[in-house]
Amino acid sequence: MIKINYYGKHDLKGQMKKSNIVLIAALFVTLAFMCSSSAEVLTLTDGLRIAVEDNKLIKISEQDELISEADTLVAKSPMLPRVNASLGYTFLSDQPGAVFGTQTVNTAEKGFLSYSLSVQQTLYDFRKNAARYEVSRTVLNTRRLDTARIRNLIALEFVTRYFDLLEADKMVLVTQKEVEQLELHFRNAKTMYDEGVITKNELLQAEVKISDARQRLLTAGSLRALTASRLNNIISRPLKTDIQPAEVEDPSHDISALELEDAWQMAERLRPEIGIVYETATALELEKTARRSEYFPVFFARGGYDYTENEYQLHEGNWSLVLGMHINIFNGRGTSAELLKIGHQKEKLLEQKNRLFDDIKLEVEKYVLDAKTAREKISVTENAVQQAEENLRINRIRYDEGMGTASDVLDAVTLLTTAQTNYYRAVYDLRKAEAGVMYSTGQDLSEVYK
Repeated sequence: MIKINYYGKHDLKGQMKKSNIVLIAALFVTLAFMCSSSAEVLTLTDGLRIAVEDNKLIKISEQDELISEADTLVAKSPMLPRVNASLGYTFLSDQPGAVFGTQTVNTAEKGFLSYSLSVQQTLYDFRKNAARYEVSRTVLNTRRLDTARIRNLIALEFVTRYFDLLEADKMVLVTQKEVEQLELHFRNAKTMYDEGVITKNELLQAEVKISDARQRLLTAGSLRALTASRLNNIISRPLKTDIQPAEVEDPSHDISALELEDAWQMAERLRPEIGIVYETATALELEKTARRSEYFPVFFARGGYDYTENEYQLHEGNWSLVLGMHINIFNGRGTSAELLKIGHQKEKLLEQKNRLFDDIKLEVEKYVLDAKTAREKISVTENAVQQAEENLRINRIRYDEGMGTASDVLDAVTLLTTAQTNYYRAVYDLRKAEAGVMYSTGQDLSEVYK
C-alpha cells in the first residue's frame, strides 16, 4: 500500500523551516571555506621542510643519535691510557719500628705524607676493545639510518595528508557546484510550477535533492577541517590553525616506465631499513670477535711514581715499570653462552631480513599498481566528466522545452557530481601513489619535492 502525504499549509511551513536551517548550516560551511582562501598558503615544499625539521618523532630519533654517539666515546675509553693519582697524609697512634736483638729501631715516622701517580695501557687484548668500539660505531650508523627512515616516513605522511587536503578542497567545490546546479533547477521548476506546467511533486523532489546535497556539503566541510587538523599535527602546529594548500603545478613524477625488478633493486640499495639490517649483522660479527677474545690473555704495561715521606728510608720516592698479563681461567661458561646467544641472534636477523625484503617488495608492487590504476582512472573519468556535462546540458534543454522530466535533470546533476568526484579522487590517488613509489624505493622525498 502506498501512502501519499499531502502537505497542508502548516506542514509546508515546517518543511520550509527545516530547509532554511539546512541552508544556513550550508552557508556556514561555504563561508568557512571562503575564509580559508585568506588563510596562510602552505606549499608542498615549505610544508615538507617544516615537517622534517619540527616533527617530534624526528627530534626523539636525533636524541637517540646523540646518545649513541656518546656510547662510542664510552666504548673508546678502554683503548686509551688509564691515569690514576693519589695523595694522603697518614697519622699513626704508635711509631713503626723493628726489634734487632736487644735494640728497637724506628722504621717510619708517626705521621707522613704520601702520593702516587700511575699510568696503565693495554698493549694487546686480541681486538676485544677495538671490536667493541667498532660495534658502537656500527650502532651509531644504525641510529642515523633509523632517523633517515623516520624522516622519510614523516615526509610520506605529510605528502599524503597534503594531497588529501587538496582532494578535500575539491570535494567541497564539487558539492557546492552540485548545490548550485540543483538550486538553478529548483528556480526553473518553481517558475514552471507557477505557470502550471508541472506538478508540485516535481518541485518537492527538487527540494529534497537540494537538502541532501547541502547535508553532504556539511560532511565535506567537516572532513576538510579534520584533514587540515591532521596536517597541522604533522608539522607541530595548533590543530585549528588556518591552512590553505597550494595546488602542485609541477608535472607529476613519471613512474610509468619503472619496472618492478628495477624498483626492487633500487629499494634494496636505498631503503634505510635494509641498511639497518646489514649494519646490525656487522655489529653482531664484531660482538662475536669481542666475546671470543675473552678466551685469551690481556697484555698491559703499567708505570708510575710512588712517594712516601720517611726519613728512615734510603729512597722516599721510586719509579716503577710493570709489564704483565692477566687471563680469566673460568667464568662459569659465560663466554660460551654469550657466543651461543650471538649465533641465535644472527639466525633471527637472517629471518627478519628475508621477511623485510618480502614486505618491501609487496609495498613497492602495491604503490606501482596503485599508480597504474589511478592513471587509467584519470583517462576514463576525464572523458566521463565531459560526457556528464554534455548530458546535463541536453537534459536541461529538454526539460525547459517540456520534452524531458525533472528526474532526468536531477539524475544528470548526480552523474556529473559522481564523475567529477571520481576524477579528482583519481588525480590525487595518482599523486599519493607516486609519492609511495618513491618512498618505497628509498628515495628521499625531501629532495624529490624540493
